[in-house]
Amino acid sequence: MTSDHEGVAVEPGYGWHDAAVPASYGYLAPAVLQVLAGLRARRVLDVGAGNGVLCGLLAARGYDAVGIELDAGGVAAARQAWPQVRFHQAGVDDDPLSIKRLEPQPFDVAVSTEVVEHLYAPHRLPQFAAPLLADGGHLIVTTPYHGYLKNLALALAGRWDRHHTALWHGGHIKFWSPRTLTELLERNGFTVLRFVGVGRMPCLWKSMLLVARKNR
Repeated sequence: MTSDHEGVAVEPGYGWHDAAVPASYGYLAPAVLQVLAGLRARRVLDVGAGNGVLCGLLAARGYDAVGIELDAGGVAAARQAWPQVRFHQAGVDDDPLSIKRLEPQPFDVAVSTEVVEHLYAPHRLPQFAAPLLADGGHLIVTTPYHGYLKNLALALAGRWDRHHTALWHGGHIKFWSPRTLTELLERNGFTVLRFVGVGRMPCLWKSMLLVARKNR
């Protein structure tokens, strides 16, 4: 751990240390696979690949999967667990052309699972993905779901502080609804085609998945 100029402790990375399966994988991965099958994608970019678990699954299913991850620990764990998959250490604040030089063939789909809620500048995510996609390519974004009934249920159950905790270092700093996430993507060169709620019962979903098409 390092310190900033005011002496406040700053974690240099998200904290990936191994290839353990994240808890969200169980309900997110099937939804992502279903969407990818419908899009007939072959070449897939995972933006914010973490420790590489989703890329490993995609490669095992026959996709040409490539992972992008800023955290050096995540990249190291991913490369060790799935040496057949290419992982590049980069984040959405980096120049996508630096990735394009390494991966000159455009991607059919970019996937970003549970990343956008961690970003100070979330518009950088679609702006990073767009130049790496083929014309008419697709972006799949998942993030924790927030809507009226879920927010009300959290408040009535007294779980508001726990859900929005400020004590999770590297945790969620943006809380998205379908409307706000749609607006983010459509402001930055995409047309949203589909919304899917995942995990738990309708309107109390754990996360949501949006499918968007890159504008020509």
